[in-house]
Amino acid sequence: MRLKSIFIALALAPAAHATNLFDVFRDAQAYDAQYAAARAAREAGQEKAVQGRAGLLPNVNLGGNVRYNSIESSLPGGDADYDSNGLSLTAAQPVYRKQNQVLYAQAREQVKIADMQFRVAEQDLILRVAQAYFDVLQSQDNIAFIDALKAAIAEQLAAAKRNFEVGTATITDTHEAQARYDLAIAQEIAEQNSLNIRLRALEKLIGKPAGMLDSLVDNKLLKLEPGTLDEWAARAAEGNLQADIQRIAKTIADQEVERHRAGHHPTLDAVADYTINNGQDFGYPQVDTRVASIGVELNLPIYQGGLTSSRVREAVANREKARQDVEVATREAGLQARQAWLNVNSGVARVRALEQALVSTQAQLDSTKLGLEVGVRTSLDVLDADQQVLSARRDLAGARYAYLLSGLSLKAAVGSLSPADLAEIDRHLKPVAAK
Repeated sequence: MRLKSIFIALALAPAAHATNLFDVFRDAQAYDAQYAAARAAREAGQEKAVQGRAGLLPNVNLGGNVRYNSIESSLPGGDADYDSNGLSLTAAQPVYRKQNQVLYAQAREQVKIADMQFRVAEQDLILRVAQAYFDVLQSQDNIAFIDALKAAIAEQLAAAKRNFEVGTATITDTHEAQARYDLAIAQEIAEQNSLNIRLRALEKLIGKPAGMLDSLVDNKLLKLEPGTLDEWAARAAEGNLQADIQRIAKTIADQEVERHRAGHHPTLDAVADYTINNGQDFGYPQVDTRVASIGVELNLPIYQGGLTSSRVREAVANREKARQDVEVATREAGLQARQAWLNVNSGVARVRALEQALVSTQAQLDSTKLGLEVGVRTSLDVLDADQQVLSARRDLAGARYAYLLSGLSLKAAVGSLSPADLAEIDRHLKPVAAK
């Protein structure tokens, strides 16, 4: 039943080999453009600390000039043309600049945001890889279901034709079996197209054909950490990465108020300067100067047209916005955790129910086959029972994929999702050939 899906995947990726979930994630880390953009953004964010610290360090500048000078004077012999040049070296060390100190503190918080945003991108990549991976497996399962169904229908169609020829069945049985077979062909075409699309979506993540993917063969469900709905929601409120980013943004907003208020503070710098000027005119002796100075400079803002006070009020309003953003992100994190927790628990119940349904439908199929032998059931009844068994197997596999995805989403909601979780799922995956 799985052979056709195997051949399809191999035809789409002839040079690829069996791949597990962690392998796909590793390839996506190296290729996915969205993740690469996040990595570059983190590297850019790291520079914020360097830029912020620069405001606390000395500022040294070297300057020079070369000039041609022309003097016209009413004094006798006062006209002159001459060249001059100069060289200056200046240095300033901030002694007290409150705004620069706050900017450095903000820069360090911005570095934290850059790191956290990269972690968000990593979690997003994990979820996208898992979703694409399980989508492909689901399509392969659907094709396997259709293949098995076609085989069963073909067998019943052949039997109906034989029975009609010998007069033990009506043409209605043949027509119904033929109609079911034709419908299965249509379903197979649609599902093969869906598989191709999902393989292309996975290829978009990793930059190459995925090849044969390991399939879920372990009936054991992964166990998550224990906890009630409210406990997981509380964990999300504290550990959700987006909520953490907003909390850091609130800290930066607090510091922004402080920075603008510092606009009313004086500034004090230690300064040093060394200047060389060389001048020469025709008819006069050359004049050279060397000037060295060192001291402190004090600047006290008195009135700037209300600009500083306006900026303080703006920063206070933005601080309140940041506080509300924290509240929104915290509530959203709690909602995400609750939804994922409910999906996980309902997923467990659905898997258990489908496992029981598979047992029941298999028993029904066995009974229907026996009824056919004794003449109380028709071949179409057997076909219906066989289809129910196959549907139960397909739905059970889909329920397991959904459960695993819900578990990953729950961990993402509380900020604990990591590549190790994919490696844990790989323990329950096996190459198709090993099944």
